Amino acid sequence: MSDKTDKDLGLKVRDVLVQKGIETPLKQNIALTEQNEVEIRKNFENILENLGLDLTNDSLSETSKRIAKMYVQELFGGLDYTNFPKCTAIENQVGYHDMVIEKNITSMSVCEHHFVTIDGLAHIGYIPNKKIVGLSKLNRITEFFSRRPQVQERLTRQIFETLKFILETEDVAVVLEATHYCVKSRGIKDYNSSTITSAMGGVFMNESACRKEFLDLVRK
Repeated sequence: MSDKTDKDLGLKVRDVLVQKGIETPLKQNIALTEQNEVEIRKNFENILENLGLDLTNDSLSETSKRIAKMYVQELFGGLDYTNFPKCTAIENQVGYHDMVIEKNITSMSVCEHHFVTIDGLAHIGYIPNKKIVGLSKLNRITEFFSRRPQVQERLTRQIFETLKFILETEDVAVVLEATHYCVKSRGIKDYNSSTITSAMGGVFMNESACRKEFLDLVRK
């Protein structure tokens, strides 16, 4: 296990998401291994063969292996809570109680309905109570939950509830704007539309001036 990951914290977060009804649908607790890569490779070879592709061709002979490695080690690593990022919250010793905002956080995910790209940006704000976290943790939490088959609404809520739990505050706001390639590259083939979802808690939900300040700062 990497010193940048925290499985125990991840499992606590998973329990929170299960209680909230927003955990990704899973049959069991997943621990992705090389064996998963082997099985995915076999299955993807079948897909390629059913498409009529010649897997003896130099350009295609390693495709299923590359895809299996990409699925397990990159695109869907967020299914395995062994990979949950270390996010130690520290005491708010400076007594900072105004907004902390990080915007334009890259979110690259995969639509669970068609297994094509969701390409977006997350904007996260919180008002510290007793705890604060390093800014990179906001990026890492976003990345972790993006690295699994997703719907944007659930992804937004997973980031939101995780930060509430770790920061021990209701005063969290998450806005996610994304382009869905299941809309862009197939079906309606709309090249210009994007989807915006949000989750607001505490003062961001209950105080319109606070919510407006957050949204105005995000738009700048």
